[in-house]
Amino acid sequence: MRVLIVEDEPNLGQQLKNTLEGAGYAIDLAVDGEEGHFLGSTENYDAVVLDLGLPEIDGLTVLDRWRKEGKVMPVLVLTARDSWSDKVAGLDAGADDYVAKPFQSEELIARLRALIRRASGNASSELTAGDIRLDTRSGKVTRAGEPVKLTAQEYKLLSYLLHHKGKVVSRTELIEHIYDQDFDRDSNTIEVFVTRIRKKLGQDVITTIRGLGYSLEDPDA
Repeated sequence: MRVLIVEDEPNLGQQLKNTLEGAGYAIDLAVDGEEGHFLGSTENYDAVVLDLGLPEIDGLTVLDRWRKEGKVMPVLVLTARDSWSDKVAGLDAGADDYVAKPFQSEELIARLRALIRRASGNASSELTAGDIRLDTRSGKVTRAGEPVKLTAQEYKLLSYLLHHKGKVVSRTELIEHIYDQDFDRDSNTIEVFVTRIRKKLGQDVITTIRGLGYSLEDPDA
């Protein structure tokens, strides 16, 4: 999953980036409201972590502009501690949730996971397709109860397909959502990762839709 962080405080921004990358997310970091608004308007993100007190353009204005532009990605706003007015203003502007500073990294990650799940129509923290299970909390994958070891990129690809189970996902969409903006988007690594996942989980787990992309179906559907 690809997440945009918009945070002007250098240490906190880098800390958030490192923490979320460690949790398996592809991260882009913007350091002011103007850059954040541009990235959120031109790139595809599964979620955004947005500070409200930003230079150039404040966070509420950035959020309001995104919503008026029709951008529907989940947005988690960072607010000052005990500032109920910031929380209300953020939610009214279109935020989906908030975390007050200072916060625990575990709470922020849990809230992000929940936002991304709900945005894709998944209520549970466990994503399933037949006997395949992916636990978004622990990052563990099993098939028929047996653990399956995936690389970080294989996990990201499988997770995205499970979040969008039953839908055809193009190669371009996969690249946009599992890599940050600096990745070489002409790479053929998606095909490599799909092949590796099939070897580990079964040849029938991911279907290639010629000319369109890939689909992961529930065999019981």
